[in-house]
Amino acid sequence: MLCVIYRSAKRDQTYLYVEKKDDFSRVPEELLKSFGEPKLAMILRLDGSKKLANADWQNVKQALIDQGYYLQLPPPPESLLKMHLDTAIKK
Repeated sequence: MLCVIYRSAKRDQTYLYVEKKDDFSRVPEELLKSFGEPKLAMILRLDGSKKLANADWQNVKQALIDQGYYLQLPPPPESLLKMHLDTAIKK
């Protein structure tokens, strides 16, 4: 299965995976509005031969089958309080 990956013009490190190039027919309109203009990032075969940076290819493939798209959000920011407490404990 091939998928097409677009990066968000509005949200950093946010990607939208769809089954066909420029086919957003199964993506909810509200999601597309908040995503902004999709910028083509790459076309990728979902067979496990290439590792995805922040997503599991099997989850992406299943989401494409079930709902027609997969939205990859950026990892949550690291907690500054946790970082401070971790360094304070080590001292």
